[in-house]
Amino acid sequence: MQKYRFGNYQVELDMDAAMNWYAQFDGWGCACGHCRNFLQLARKKDIPEYMIEILDALGIPPEKATYVGELFTDEAGVHYQFSYRLAGVIIDSPDATADAAQNDIRCCHEPYPYGAPDFPEPHFDLEFYATLPWVLEES
Repeated sequence: MQKYRFGNYQVELDMDAAMNWYAQFDGWGCACGHCRNFLQLARKKDIPEYMIEILDALGIPPEKATYVGELFTDEAGVHYQFSYRLAGVIIDSPDATADAAQNDIRCCHEPYPYGAPDFPEPHFDLEFYATLPWVLEES
């Protein structure tokens, strides 16, 4: 296992286990408009650059999120939460006050499988929060 830092979180990752799983994973399968919008942006790497840098360093294509959720839409755009499951453990996490200061990235253990029902144990989720534009053509 290798140590990494994501924002205020320190983790240990088993990259071989994760890469073996992602090599077989087709990606998030929801076909609703908000998910298709996210996936189109992710395929073009049109999400915040630091998120792309983290995913590139991990060898995970941005369109292979294990969870995508539209939180709400307003004049700024579509507010998304999206996650990538990682093999490993969280070894240090911030207190609630520090976490509130950097709430666009979070590491947490989500027991519900979402799009990763057969992911190797132990695992946790790397969650991102971003406001993205609507790019799908309205029908």
